[in-house]
Amino acid sequence: MRFLPASDRALLLELQDLQQTMSVYRHVAAQQLPGMEDLVPAARTLLVQFDPYTMSAAELRTQLQLLAEQALQREQLAVTGQGRLVEIPVHYTGEDLPEVAELLGMTVAQLIECHTAQPYDAAFAGFAPGFVYLSGGANLQVPRRKSPRTRVPAGAVALGGSFSAVYPSASPGGWQLIGVTDVPMWDLQRAEPAYIQPGFRVQFVDAARSPVTVSLPAAKKYEQKQPLAQIQQALPAIEIVSIGLQTLMQDAGRQGLSGLGISASGALDLPAMHAANRLVGNPVDAPVLENLMGQLQLRSHGVTTLAVTGAQVDVTVHSAQGASWPVSSHAPIALNDGDRLQLHAPAAGMRCYVAVRGGWQVEPVLGSCATDTLAQVGPPALQVGQHIAVGHAIAANQLCAVELGGLAQPALPRAGELVTLDVVLGPRTDWFTPAAVQTFLAQEWSVTPQSNRVGIRLQGAQALERAQHQELPSEGTVTGAIQVPVNGQPVLFLADHPLTGGYPVIAAVASYHLPLAAQIPVGCRIRFRVVESCLAAAERKDLE
Repeated sequence: MRFLPASDRALLLELQDLQQTMSVYRHVAAQQLPGMEDLVPAARTLLVQFDPYTMSAAELRTQLQLLAEQALQREQLAVTGQGRLVEIPVHYTGEDLPEVAELLGMTVAQLIECHTAQPYDAAFAGFAPGFVYLSGGANLQVPRRKSPRTRVPAGAVALGGSFSAVYPSASPGGWQLIGVTDVPMWDLQRAEPAYIQPGFRVQFVDAARSPVTVSLPAAKKYEQKQPLAQIQQALPAIEIVSIGLQTLMQDAGRQGLSGLGISASGALDLPAMHAANRLVGNPVDAPVLENLMGQLQLRSHGVTTLAVTGAQVDVTVHSAQGASWPVSSHAPIALNDGDRLQLHAPAAGMRCYVAVRGGWQVEPVLGSCATDTLAQVGPPALQVGQHIAVGHAIAANQLCAVELGGLAQPALPRAGELVTLDVVLGPRTDWFTPAAVQTFLAQEWSVTPQSNRVGIRLQGAQALERAQHQELPSEGTVTGAIQVPVNGQPVLFLADHPLTGGYPVIAAVASYHLPLAAQIPVGCRIRFRVVESCLAAAERKDLE
C-alpha cells in the first residue's frame, strides 16, 4: 500500500485492487477515528479527509497503516452474492454497442449475453448521486472514449474500464454506451433515493427477451405542514425582485453522504458566509443566499435585518417612499416594510453572501439547505417574485446581538490581476513529466468564462504533458483538486465537484486558500506556489 498527499487535509491510500480497497474501507469506517471527516472508496484507492487540528497526518497515517494491515490479514474481503438483488431491464440499443462488441471480438448478441449472464456487485458511488460503479459480472475490459460526450442521457447503461454503470441523470460522460433503462436510478421522492447502493447486487436483464416488472422503493410519507402561504402571512418575508446572474441558497453543506455519491457542496466562501451570519446574530452555519456578480434585489415585507458580505460591492437601499441611500456591506442593514435592497456589480471578488436575522425559512434536502448544481440536490432555484419567510427559522435562544460595528472586508482580486494560490503537490504529480510540473508552477493560468461552482477552467500558453498515458482508475477528489484532462489544461475543482474523477490530479489548493479561489473573477491570472504537504511534513518529522 502507498500513502499519497491529496491536500493539506486529505490523504490517498492506494491499494492493490478493488477487493482490498473495499475491505480496508469497511474496517476503517467501522472505527470512527477522531478527526476523520470523510472516506471515499474508489477502484484502488481510499480518500481520507481529516481535521489536522484533531489528528495530525502522522498519527492518521499510523492508524490507517495499522487498520489496513488488520483488514488484509483477516481477509475481510468483499462478500459477493449476499447483498440485496435488484434487477434492471435494459434496451440494448446503445450507440457504442456494435463498436464495443467488435473491440471485444464478440457479436452484439454475445456481448448482451455476457452483460446479462450473472449479477454485478455494487462497489462504490461517485461522479453523481445514484451513479454506482458495478464490478464483477462479465469482467469486461472496455476503454473509455477518447473524446467524452458532452451529454449522456439519463438511464444510459455503460461500460468503462472493468466497470458497468447506469447514468442517473443527463450529464457529460466518457463511458461506452451499450443500452438504456427506464428505471430511475435517483429520485428524492423515494424513501431510498438511490435505486442501487454499495453492497447491492445488480442483475441486468435484456428487456427485449424477458420483460421485467421492477418494484421501486416506496415514496416518502410527508407530514402535513402549515401551508407556505399561511407562514408568509404570519411572518416577515423577503421578496426576490431580481436574482442577478445566479443566486442560490447555501449553508455549510451536507456531510457524510459520499456513500450515495454526493459531495458536501455548500458555500464556496465559508468565511464570508460565517461573517454574514455573525453580523445579524445568527449561528455561523445558518443558510444564506450566495449571489454571483451582484445585481441582486430584495424587498422587505415587514421589518428585517440583513447583512451582505463577500465580494466588494456597492449596496443601496430604496425606501417605499422613493428615497435612496448607500449602505455599507459587512455591517447590519435594517430594512423597513417595503424597503428594497440592491446589490450592484462587484468591484472586486465575485460572490456575495446575504444573511437575514432569524434565518431563511427553507426546507433542507438530505439534511442541508445547500444547492449542489452538479448533483442537482438542494432547495429549488430562486424565482423572481418569490417570497421567503424570514425571522423565525432559528430559535430565539440561538440568536446573539447584531455586530453594530461591522466587520473588516478582506482584500479580494479584481479582473486582470495576478493571484497566487498555495498548492500541495499530489497525489498524481508523477503522472506528468518534470517539465510539465515546472510549467504548472512557473506559468500563469487564465481563468476562463467556462467556470462555475463545479470548477474553474484554466487556460495556459503551454499545456501540461503527461509522463503516463494509460487510463487512471476512478478515485476520490477533494475540493481544490486540480485535475488535468487529456488536453493538458487544468480544472480547479470547487464545492460542487464530482466525488470521484478519472483524470490525474497534479495538485490541490491549500484549504486556507479555497475561499480566495472562490472569489477569483474571470480574466484573472493564477500562479501556483508549492507548500509542504501534511504527509511530507510527517515523513520529515519521522526522519528527524
